[in-house]
Amino acid sequence: MSSFDDTVVTITGGTGSFGSTMARNLLDKGAAQINIFSRDEAKQDEMRRRFNDERLRFFLGDVRDAQSLAPAVRGADFVFHAAALKQVPSCEFFPQQAVLTNVVGSDNVIKTSAEAGVRSLVCLSTDKAVYPVNAMGMSKALMEKTAQAFARNFPDSDMTVSVTRYGNVMYSRGSVIPMFVRQLQEGKPLTLTDPDMTRFLMSLADSVELVEYAFLHANPGDIYVKKAPGATVEVLARAVASVLGNDDPEIQVIGSRHGEKMHEALLSSEEIAKAVDEGDYFRVPLDARSLQYELYFDAGASKLPLAEDYTSLSTQQLSIAETKELLLQLPEMRQLVEARS
Repeated sequence: MSSFDDTVVTITGGTGSFGSTMARNLLDKGAAQINIFSRDEAKQDEMRRRFNDERLRFFLGDVRDAQSLAPAVRGADFVFHAAALKQVPSCEFFPQQAVLTNVVGSDNVIKTSAEAGVRSLVCLSTDKAVYPVNAMGMSKALMEKTAQAFARNFPDSDMTVSVTRYGNVMYSRGSVIPMFVRQLQEGKPLTLTDPDMTRFLMSLADSVELVEYAFLHANPGDIYVKKAPGATVEVLARAVASVLGNDDPEIQVIGSRHGEKMHEALLSSEEIAKAVDEGDYFRVPLDARSLQYELYFDAGASKLPLAEDYTSLSTQQLSIAETKELLLQLPEMRQLVEARS
């Protein structure tokens, strides 16, 4: 018996890559109803036709508008909050829009879900929220703080709110792998921002497993991270090309985009110092202290131990062959290989 049998789950941003994969997985696990909340009616119509499942219900609205959220979370057992502005360059040019969706919108989701009696709410975050240097990461870091503030300020709430952080999700909408595939199919050079730039690599299936784990195991305010390997952008590009039969692709270096980092971090050194290793995952518990810091100082608070950030450079680095092996686990890449044979 699945833990999601006969449950009602709401997914904000439900028509995106995360949301639709999550919905499919929960339906397979016996969920009674999936509420898809998003602002794009065209994507909702496409998803409705593609799934053709009466257990899916669609709600049109925007997380910025708390009133539009209420019907979508009413009666829900679980809420997965994936709605966000995620593109780094666009958030750099319109940071106020990132704040409205990623911070104010997330606060609306948290409060509305609590009022509706939701059991567990998982908020989707990103490695860009750790030591953020761009508006998208900064707004996601504030989203995390908003979720943790709720857990800290309402310890008696019946709702558990937690956060999951992801690195790059392979073949998700807007990610680099589909761009590489398109460039190869069109006979164009592969455009790299910086060959030595590193990123975490994980699949949509991995991301869904992480969310499910948080739904079922989180304490209020927990941050969960799935352990993931990393690779340089050049290794990833050459691996994609090799999967498609090109072992010597033409590469063009175009320079980093607005707000990009050389290496991403999933956990800061301060978080690593207090993280709990749970096998495939790290769990960072909430700092639930009050504002009366002197109570904890007088009790003999210890100094923070020294630790290394968990970054896309410090994690296991994949070779081209290992990255190919990982890519071939993706349904989209297997379909491309089958189409060539």
